[in-house]
Amino acid sequence: MQILFNEQSRTFHLTNDKISYIMTVLPNGHLSQVYFGKKVHDKADFSYLIQSCARPTTSYISEEFHNIISLSHIRQEYPVYGTSDYRQPAIEICQTNGSKISDFHYQSHSISNGKPKLENLPATYTENDDEALTLTIHLQDPVTLVEIDLLYTIFAQNGIIARSAKIYNQGKDDVHLTTAMSLCLDLPDCDYEWLQFSGTWSRERHLKVRKLEQGITAINSTRGHSSHEHNPFIILKRPTTDENKGEAIGFSLIYSGNFLAQAEVDTHDVTRVLMGINPTTFDWKLEPNTSFQTPEAVMIYTDDGLNNLSQSFHKLFQKRLARGYWRDKARPILINNWEATYFDFNEDKLVTIASKAKECGVELFVLDDGWFGKRTSDYAGLGDWYPNTDRLPNGIKGLAERIENLGMKFGLWIEPEMTNMDSDLYRNHPDWILHVPGRHSSECRHQYVLDYSRKEVVDYIYNLLAKILREAKISYIKWDMNRSITECYSVAYPADRQGEIFHRHILGVYDLYERLTSEFPHILFESCASGGARFDPGLLYYAPQGWASDDSDAIERLKIQYGTSFAYPISSIGSHVSVTPNHQVYRLTPLHTRANVAYFGTFGYELDLNKLTPAEQEEVKEQIKFMKEYREVFQFGTFYRLSSPFENNVTAWMVVSEDKETAIVGWYRVLNGVNLPYSRIYLQGLNPDFCYQQSIDGKSYFGDELMNIGLVIDDPSAGQPYGDMATSCDFDSKVYVLKATNK
Repeated sequence: MQILFNEQSRTFHLTNDKISYIMTVLPNGHLSQVYFGKKVHDKADFSYLIQSCARPTTSYISEEFHNIISLSHIRQEYPVYGTSDYRQPAIEICQTNGSKISDFHYQSHSISNGKPKLENLPATYTENDDEALTLTIHLQDPVTLVEIDLLYTIFAQNGIIARSAKIYNQGKDDVHLTTAMSLCLDLPDCDYEWLQFSGTWSRERHLKVRKLEQGITAINSTRGHSSHEHNPFIILKRPTTDENKGEAIGFSLIYSGNFLAQAEVDTHDVTRVLMGINPTTFDWKLEPNTSFQTPEAVMIYTDDGLNNLSQSFHKLFQKRLARGYWRDKARPILINNWEATYFDFNEDKLVTIASKAKECGVELFVLDDGWFGKRTSDYAGLGDWYPNTDRLPNGIKGLAERIENLGMKFGLWIEPEMTNMDSDLYRNHPDWILHVPGRHSSECRHQYVLDYSRKEVVDYIYNLLAKILREAKISYIKWDMNRSITECYSVAYPADRQGEIFHRHILGVYDLYERLTSEFPHILFESCASGGARFDPGLLYYAPQGWASDDSDAIERLKIQYGTSFAYPISSIGSHVSVTPNHQVYRLTPLHTRANVAYFGTFGYELDLNKLTPAEQEEVKEQIKFMKEYREVFQFGTFYRLSSPFENNVTAWMVVSEDKETAIVGWYRVLNGVNLPYSRIYLQGLNPDFCYQQSIDGKSYFGDELMNIGLVIDDPSAGQPYGDMATSCDFDSKVYVLKATNK
């Protein structure tokens, strides 16, 4: 790992054993992108890669550089609009005279060991300075005296570059920052396929693929959160790249608010990738002697296929984004009462559910919505974070003690960013919601968004929640957020700062997370947002796992969890076994398949085990026993996608322990067939020299056999069942455990 600078050619080269990232200072002082990809040897001058020639109807930056430098045809690091570049910019600043023209020139740079912390924002980190190097390049606009520090961190391991920008106003006048991207990458061609992960409530992060063409391809959110609709993560891959070979670049924004991710292909097939805060809803007043820090964006290059790209993201997010006590610990097996009871519960009913769960081996009982204020439906109580003693006569403290006395841990649901109009909070502070005076306020789920851009609002909620957490034995918090922001206006700020509110609100959310996780470091926080509406890297910094979707149907979860796995580690994916008929799609799915899908995540139950038959309860006990034995492999092993539910009737994936001595394969067929062809799947990541015993048939196979010849998956649907042969069905599945016997 090195960051090299050649003073004569003014060229920077960030490199490790996987990648090279090269940029140079142009003769006019602008910063040009030269190369990002597989590692290349360093040399003094890469200027031949700055391709430039005279083109008709082209604007040039000055007479001095006529026919030499047109920013329209130069790949750049942090471009502006309007000074011969007509593409979308990385930064735009509105000045007191109304001009939005800027011109940033290289001033200096510094190289430091490790990685600096971003103020008030989540970001990747290092634990030792030898894990990464950081280059800071200092730019200045000579007219406004606005300055930019571009931060580039290269990690020692894998093809990872983390980027952000800090903008300073060193001038005498206020300016308005209307665009401030975290990342710009200009690529020399457009021969890529664009992968995005989109959907809506209950079908989040579905893989969508399209070829880049001239024009703009983009995803975004303007909802105040990263959203169900689009995840702040994209991949550009070569058309021939698949899971196991080929070039790809992944881009991820470590942020939970409004975002933009786009690729603009110009008419000369140069591709500009931008990622950062969505400019549509952003206008930050930057007063003299103040600064603005963009969120961090991470980009990862691989030439070893999409599985390798995902594994690099998994390791980074799991070990150097998630933090704290639970980062490296296997997750407890939990049961949540929501789909078992909804709002219809009392203390004894909850203890009855918990008692059966304990008997089956569950370790953590989670009380969901309805425990506070006047909360007996969606209409009331949000914001009144004190126990409803009609339901819980001994309060949260008393219920937690009863659960602890069963030998289980206790967890609690909260939704701290919202309020109902029918609440003491709203009656006492009606101006604490985001709203525009004189206009109606839109509602969703009968609730309204608290104005977290205001410190007093965050302080109030913090004090209520901290009181509960100090008084009761609480081991887990499920932090929900169930609606998007509308009427984003804060009565606490003047007119010229209303463009800051979306971002200030997210900073307030982060502040509350930081304060609670710091004071209660042993509590496991799980993020949730009406399922997966804020399943993003920003929240992984505070909560090492997230509820992936409100849709707990195993078959729907195949696509949701498969799509999620492109960026996010298995230890972060909240996945539960729920009742049938499923409460979202009303599907009847075998109990073993529900578990076989949920194993590849944090694992838990979303039902009342008392209502299962004795045989089903015994099956649950075996599921829990199995998960306890292998959960560290599931959650911290190396994950491989084998067969996509977006392309096939069969989904397959697997996870391999770090020492390669244990592998677990999940195989799922959505619809059964008759007299089907024989089938096999080709495994990945095994030690070719190990001999693995397979759990279902007990036979042994060498790793190279399983990877090159395949694991045979034949069942009664291949041919005709006879004798006592078990039949197969729709929504069938198998989990194979492979253990090395000759290591």
